[in-house]
Amino acid sequence: MTERIVQTIRTVPELRDAIAARRANGATVGFVPTMGALHSGHCALIERAAREHDVVVVSIFVNPTQFNKAEDLEQYPRDEQGDANAAASAGATICFTPSVEEIYPTDFASSVRVRGPLTETLEGQERGVGHFDGMATVVTILLNVVAPDVVYFGAKDAQQALVVRRFTADLRIPVEVVTADTVRDADGLALSSRNARLSAGGREQALAISAGLQAAAEAISDGSATSPKDVAAVGVERLRAAGITPEYFAITDAETLEPARQLSGKLLIACAATVDGVRLIDNLTVIANREAATANR
Repeated sequence: MTERIVQTIRTVPELRDAIAARRANGATVGFVPTMGALHSGHCALIERAAREHDVVVVSIFVNPTQFNKAEDLEQYPRDEQGDANAAASAGATICFTPSVEEIYPTDFASSVRVRGPLTETLEGQERGVGHFDGMATVVTILLNVVAPDVVYFGAKDAQQALVVRRFTADLRIPVEVVTADTVRDADGLALSSRNARLSAGGREQALAISAGLQAAAEAISDGSATSPKDVAAVGVERLRAAGITPEYFAITDAETLEPARQLSGKLLIACAATVDGVRLIDNLTVIANREAATANR
């Protein structure tokens, strides 16, 4: 897709006016929320949105309330012009690039909270539920401003997408939440803005994460593992062989994120680990039954 100019908007009133003008002509709106540092995974979401909608809004906003470490916020990569060019090339119509003050005015005093396994397990357990409070609040703000027909997330952030599905349903926000397959490099590494911080050796070591997930999925499909505990052990062994100690390697129900009690139904195999000083997450969704299992990579 050739590069083209995308409209950059920085304020809520201007964005609402721009979308309203297009809506008046019958346009549908797709929305891809991001924190910038766009890569091919983001672009795949934008391209899909562009195929399915007349207008594609891409937000580029590094949300400070999602970071539980100040140094992570400071180190997060920022390249507004590069991101705008990538978004335009992928088919975006509008880039919304608000300031922190535009999203969180000085008198801001509200938050959106989701409780239960969706926010208290996996990332919520490791990073604290405040991480998802921050995400849910900013996404609610953005959905209220953009008012899209469909919002798109990548499956690498499966827990985030599940939380968004929950609060949009609970709060009756009229939007369809689409989760697209994880985009991976040819060697299997899930694309992430954080990958740029890996050294060559760290990147090679990080391949053990996707390999461990795939080994766990295969242990279900070939019947060599007969319990969630056995499946997790297979994955953890692969990571430890590469010198990685995971923060978690969990087998959960893919919809509720409750720990799986048996190898049946739709399961999420999820992992988080720090490699080369960089925290990475990845997952696979597996359909398991007594006869076979298939993995959605």
